[in-house]
Amino acid sequence: MDSVTQALLGASVAELVIGRAIGRRASLYGAMLGTLPDLDVLIPYGGPIEDFTYHRGFSHSLLVLSAAAPVIGWALHKFNGLASLKLWIAMAWLVLITHPLLDSFTVYGTQLFWPITEYPVSGSSTFIIDPAYTIWLATGVIAVLAFNRRERIGHRANAICMALACSYLAWTMAAKSYVTGIAERSMKDQDLSHNHLLSTPAPFNTLLWRFVAMQDDGYYVGYYSIFDDTKSIKFTRYESRTELLEPLADNWGVKRLQWFSHGFYRVSQPSPSEVLITDLRMGVENAYVFSFKVADITPDGSMHPANERVPVKRVTSRLWQFLYRIWDSSVNLAAGNP
Repeated sequence: MDSVTQALLGASVAELVIGRAIGRRASLYGAMLGTLPDLDVLIPYGGPIEDFTYHRGFSHSLLVLSAAAPVIGWALHKFNGLASLKLWIAMAWLVLITHPLLDSFTVYGTQLFWPITEYPVSGSSTFIIDPAYTIWLATGVIAVLAFNRRERIGHRANAICMALACSYLAWTMAAKSYVTGIAERSMKDQDLSHNHLLSTPAPFNTLLWRFVAMQDDGYYVGYYSIFDDTKSIKFTRYESRTELLEPLADNWGVKRLQWFSHGFYRVSQPSPSEVLITDLRMGVENAYVFSFKVADITPDGSMHPANERVPVKRVTSRLWQFLYRIWDSSVNLAAGNP
């Protein structure tokens, strides 16, 4: 999800856990911790494919964040006090893990169980920016900041708004199940074969849904609104020149994109000198968000990979440097050093 939503989620969760003990500052600490996992975007992994597919990796791992929570909670306890150490650790843990859990509702992919597996979990029931979800979090946090805590109005309002936000996520999953069933029946009725089907909400809502059905050499795209009277979806077919990847079958960049996109990608040759792979999960025809050049074609017709894998040692080194900076900052904060 977007950074604003993640900050609001962190602020709301922190206030529910520790707000009665430390007051409005809970929302501030929660907002900061809620954006922490996304700081992995500052790590240069070596190329566009690496940056794209390593994002939401170790920094979004439930295992890594669970290990980091006691250290962060201890540092905040030393810095602030007021609440018990257990309460600080509980707050840090809940704020940190709710970030990747929320991200897993989107289509991008979140490596929740790194390093056991890098599988990018993507529920694809919520768009990356959804005002209908964010508004409840914002309302709860504003209530906390606006009302006197002694009246407990803000705390109760925040709890109610969090429950409504969670209910909205449940609605997105129910809506996805409903429209996916309609899409599968529509394809069967129209005798349209496919290898796998993706259903994802259109931008900023969960009322209009988009479908991508993959074939070996192309894909179908269709749309369906919850308010449509008909239970049928019109699909439009597009070409994917997968044969262009045959000389690149062992290329790391190609295999990485095929894996990360869960197979929802298009292969194209927009010019005589390049081959592109486009992730079909985010965007619309002629306006997809992520496209990557995977090969250069010389005038004599020979093809050369455009991306090579970053050495594992370099990636691992950056990871540990990043984790060390978090640990070092926590220690300095606890010792009273800025």
